[in-house]
Amino acid sequence: MAAAAVFEYNMISYRRTWRGSVLSSFVLPVLFVVGFGLSVGTLVHTGLIGGESYLSFIAPGMIATTAMQVGIGEATFPVMARFRWIKIYHAMVATPVRPTDIVLGDALYLAVRIVLTTTVFLGVVSLFGAVHSWWALTIPLICALLGFAFASPVYALAATLENAGYFALIQRLVIIPMSLFAGVFYPVSQMPAGVRFVAYLSPLWHGVELCRSATQKKKERENKK
Repeated sequence: MAAAAVFEYNMISYRRTWRGSVLSSFVLPVLFVVGFGLSVGTLVHTGLIGGESYLSFIAPGMIATTAMQVGIGEATFPVMARFRWIKIYHAMVATPVRPTDIVLGDALYLAVRIVLTTTVFLGVVSLFGAVHSWWALTIPLICALLGFAFASPVYALAATLENAGYFALIQRLVIIPMSLFAGVFYPVSQMPAGVRFVAYLSPLWHGVELCRSATQKKKERENKK
């Protein structure tokens, strides 16, 4: 299958560059836990977040945010580079590989990247007691779907752009605002009613809610309903 060949190419390339992702995959989860969950968390009144610890509240949101960032990251500069600079895609279509195979191979690679990254993040926060249900094992799969939700339109956009400067706009106008207003750091219910619907329209909010429900105890999920 031609898509498998594209996936193999991506995995071989990642095997040579994986060290560059160690910081985001292993170090950042620990920094988030210490900086937000254990430090800032001591200042947060648990009554505002349903009685759970602040670490337990933000951990699933940070995992979902990481999935979004990985998805968008893999769909921006790498895609443009293969079109404009190193022209890997041009070489691929000169073979029996079709554009559909390229997209499928890249999608499978993206899924593996997101699952690996979020699994590591989930393992780190579990060690600090932020996971309270076996349903948390579904989080990497939830995050894979979430990553696709963001990566797909950005992938299509990157294939048409001539200037990489637009990616900075995505970071400033999409990633950062969405991370701040999608219920990652505080409940959306604390936002003004007129603004709350914006969070509900965000794919990230839905991903955060699914991840958060997966890490909570059964009684907490029932009370939330």
